[in-house]
Amino acid sequence: MTEIRLRDAELADMPAVTAIYAHHVQTGYGSFEEIPPAVEEMVRRRDQVLARGLPWRLAECDGRVAGYCYASPYHARSAYRFTVQDSIYIDERFVNRGVGSALLTDLIGRCTDLGYRQMIAVIGDSGNEGSLRLHTRLGFRTIGQAVNVGIKFGRWLDLVLMQRALGEHADVPAAPPVGYLPPADQMGP
Repeated sequence: MTEIRLRDAELADMPAVTAIYAHHVQTGYGSFEEIPPAVEEMVRRRDQVLARGLPWRLAECDGRVAGYCYASPYHARSAYRFTVQDSIYIDERFVNRGVGSALLTDLIGRCTDLGYRQMIAVIGDSGNEGSLRLHTRLGFRTIGQAVNVGIKFGRWLDLVLMQRALGEHADVPAAPPVGYLPPADQMGP
């Protein structure tokens, strides 16, 4: 088994991150994007996550970027300020080698330490067994499914919502999470 090294994603990593994501966009159903974003767009997305004080992490194996994950606000309204959403993508050459578990475990710990209380996974495609198994193994439970809400490669796709509590006192409101920035807009429920 190759050693997995976890660290913060740096600007120099973004071409590799973009390539991993592009593969998923072009070949899979986990992302509902249909056109892979350019490196500049992925840098912008990373910068938005970091500006909110949230983690964007990556895994290296043998000196190569093997996968990445990050947390983002679940929704814009301030009442959701203790809830984050995870996103995780693994290079297809490193699937089933522990990279996903290492990354998501790390992300859960970091978000807990920042004071977040809930993490939501919005999993594209109810047939995405790898992501469903990973999240279940790490304590997420299915809380709902939106049926036929996206179409990609000529196929209707579902979204599966999974959730897990973060920390020992997930049911007790607390001070805003470390680095919390109130959203600029108030769109959505």
